[in-house]
Amino acid sequence: MFCDISTSRRRLEAQGFLNLTDAEVLQFDPWLRLAPAICLAWTVAGVILTSPAILASLVPFALLGAVLPGHPFDAIYNIGLSRALEKPQLPRYGKPRRFACLMASLMLSAMAASFYYGYPAVGYVLGLMMIAMATITVTTGFCVPSFIYGLMFGSPCSEETSTSRQRERMQKIS
Repeated sequence: MFCDISTSRRRLEAQGFLNLTDAEVLQFDPWLRLAPAICLAWTVAGVILTSPAILASLVPFALLGAVLPGHPFDAIYNIGLSRALEKPQLPRYGKPRRFACLMASLMLSAMAASFYYGYPAVGYVLGLMMIAMATITVTTGFCVPSFIYGLMFGSPCSEETSTSRQRERMQKIS
């Protein structure tokens, strides 16, 4: 299977995962989609069932993803799978990825409130928007809220990142 490392790297760096080697990009990219995939499935269930309770019950997890160095659902990989596969744990979340979790918590809260207070059309519109964004993240690794963060606050990619990549390339040459 062909994997464009430069595309994966750009998408991870846009989420604030900086200074990863090529091997780390290839290793972490699919596992950094696990938490969004779980959230996607949970959100789909909440929207289909128009359930404020299901949607509201996901809010604390999204908020924890915004304030902790990683998402609570990353524990599935970090505690279980990484040990079984003898792989390192996922890197800490950068500000863009944490911003995405914060935006998800706001969207989930708004959806839950919409369904609870009898505005299902608003809940469905917000739900479909969130489902679309989460689907993009899960299938491609491109995180729309992280992209928005970059537009608002600037790209998290730093000079240090390009220096790190140059150093890695030089080591390969030598």
